Amino acid sequence: MLIGNNIQLAYNLLTNNKLVAIPTETVYGLAANAFNADAVLKIYQTKNRPQFNPLIIHSNSVERFENWGLIIPPEVKLLAKHFWPGPITFIIPANNNIPEIVTAGTGAVAIRVPNHQLTLQLLEKLDFPLAAPSANPSGFISPTSPQHVAYQLGNKVDYILDGGVCNVGVESTIISFLENEPKILRYGGLAVEEIELILGTKLISVNENDKIIAPGMLLKHYAPNHPLYLVNNIEDAIKNENKNRVGVISFYKMYHDIPSEHQFVLSNTKDLNEAAKNLFSFMHQIDKLNIDKIFTEKLPSIGLGYAINDRLKRASIRETSN
Repeated sequence: MLIGNNIQLAYNLLTNNKLVAIPTETVYGLAANAFNADAVLKIYQTKNRPQFNPLIIHSNSVERFENWGLIIPPEVKLLAKHFWPGPITFIIPANNNIPEIVTAGTGAVAIRVPNHQLTLQLLEKLDFPLAAPSANPSGFISPTSPQHVAYQLGNKVDYILDGGVCNVGVESTIISFLENEPKILRYGGLAVEEIELILGTKLISVNENDKIIAPGMLLKHYAPNHPLYLVNNIEDAIKNENKNRVGVISFYKMYHDIPSEHQFVLSNTKDLNEAAKNLFSFMHQIDKLNIDKIFTEKLPSIGLGYAINDRLKRASIRETSN
């Protein structure tokens, strides 16, 4: 397994239908030629990802997607003008250029322009988009550093393009434009309030029973190996626990009866952006500790708090009423 920042090597591998882990501002992606079904199949096999779970395709501009025959709605162009490159993905009708293995047979495709200079340079060189879900085994914690990719996938990936630590730290926000009104399918790295401000309208929320047409809609996802409990009050939840066998991911406070090395504070200053950036990294770190359980708490339901709570809910084995 190779790690480096050689764009030409990444280009050569991808052109030959190999797998390359690429950096984005959100998480690292496991990339392959989105127009080649055999290459995309390797993504599913490597991640052990169910093939009913569609993928996002990445390129470097709206114009590139249009050149490949995709019809970009005016609302998407408006949002792209404000937020691309950036952590927002749009669901639009697919066309025959997109293999069904990418869309999971939904007839819809997810498109994004990531905000990472190294990957944008790579995308500019390629004459095809990249299908690139998170570079981790399906259902487990998403990677926000090349080391996370190496630890979870090892030699299953041909090259890791090292772009440092991701500066957003949670996956992109996903908005569907398949219906009359835009619908949010996944809370992510761009706050819903910012999107609604540009659109001038409220977004419809996804229902848990809705058909899966985008990544991140599985009820169980982003899970550590240790059981994770999402609670309203950590102090109450750990009252009867063996304090030496417990790990805590809190929003901003420490707990005096838990070993300090078992505690991870997302943001001492209650900054939701900082909390999002730290979330997956802390989940990776706490999962390596010799503990029995992980306890974490809901964050304020504003801004990136929605995305953080969504990831924690999907990573938890149950939600308590503490």
